[in-house]
Amino acid sequence: MKCFIGIDLGSTTTKAVVMDEFREVLGRGITNSRSNYDTAAAVAKQEAFIDTRFTLLEREIAKIPDAAAKMKILLADLERNFRKTQFLEQLKDLEETCISNIAGARFAGVEDQVREIMLAIFKDIADAAHEIYGPNAERKSDFFRDVAGSRFMRVAEDMAKEAGISYELLMNVYDKAIIDVENRPPEGDLRGKFHLGLEFLMMENPNIDVDKEALRDAVNATLDIELEETYVVGTGYGRVRLPFPKEHIRSEILCHGMGAHIMFNGTRTVLDIGGQDTKGIQIDENGVVKNFQMNDRCAAGCGRYLGYIADEMNIGLHELGPIAMKAKKVPRINSTCTVFAGAELRDRLALGESRADILAGLHRSIMLRAMSIIARSGGITDEFTFTGGVANNESAVDELKKLVQANYGDVTMNISTESIYTGALGGASFAHRAVMG
Repeated sequence: MKCFIGIDLGSTTTKAVVMDEFREVLGRGITNSRSNYDTAAAVAKQEAFIDTRFTLLEREIAKIPDAAAKMKILLADLERNFRKTQFLEQLKDLEETCISNIAGARFAGVEDQVREIMLAIFKDIADAAHEIYGPNAERKSDFFRDVAGSRFMRVAEDMAKEAGISYELLMNVYDKAIIDVENRPPEGDLRGKFHLGLEFLMMENPNIDVDKEALRDAVNATLDIELEETYVVGTGYGRVRLPFPKEHIRSEILCHGMGAHIMFNGTRTVLDIGGQDTKGIQIDENGVVKNFQMNDRCAAGCGRYLGYIADEMNIGLHELGPIAMKAKKVPRINSTCTVFAGAELRDRLALGESRADILAGLHRSIMLRAMSIIARSGGITDEFTFTGGVANNESAVDELKKLVQANYGDVTMNISTESIYTGALGGASFAHRAVMG
């Protein structure tokens, strides 16, 4: 099967999209960007191909009598259990790397104690994997570093206190090891992981009312399909660092414009807020860029800025929007500069302003900056599409809608749950065009 891949290497996340020769999207993948851009691109592509296998598996399961009605549950359970096997594989790698690092360091005679505690910590995390990836489990992140790290810190702190050794010492070992492990994409046997995931699924549902042999055959038929990497196009903030020939690189302006056009055919204006930049893009009826503007100095008002605010408030990035939506008023924030934002934030909290109100003001300030960039690009023409990771922030979307209505009236505003993949989708489309015309 011919596959056309787009990879969008951003400053915070790297995305990949796999498209077939009929321009149908088969799979999407995402990972947190690393200093090793080759690895980030490889992992995102690997994740997109895994997602492609699940798309193809859906087609195979649809052929099984009585399975179609249970399709959604079957696929969700199988993917969840597949992710659990992948998590356990990386966890074992992390454990072995930590133990190896202990052997090569000097810990003033407590090496054996540190090794013992490390083994106990990793046993705890491995035992908790069935709970972490349970049927009704909620995870704040699907990235290995986040899932393993949050559990490690919680368990390590308790064990260090009980053993009377330094918690920082355990974290130093972990911090060094996680960098090494992140730069080694999970390998293992894909067929084995799928079948182990299937066995986990059957253990959870011993009375599953679907032909189990037919399910195994469907998995095998899916894995037997050869996925050819026909053409790859790279884009994004770190595109110059991608391991591709120059002719395989496209600007993120072109890719976001084309990606928005594919997702919403009537799009004429695109706003993309990524980790490091904000882009206002004007496109024609074919998705071709006519004009654009970008933030010209720094990452103020972008994803990195929001991440900094989350760190200052000691909350998760995903919590910013929901907290801001509880605001009773929206104060005017004077600065969206990352350097000064922390000081203003602390001053406002000290004066008694609520976190919700402050965050609402910050979100409005970010959107005002974005509106200025859009205006310089030519304003908003119906239809208007909002892309990038910030499009998943409900407070940012709410403030943007208000500003668009106030300045441009009734305009169709498009936002997709897959908006973070817009650039990669555009890249995949350019890859398809390079071969298929």
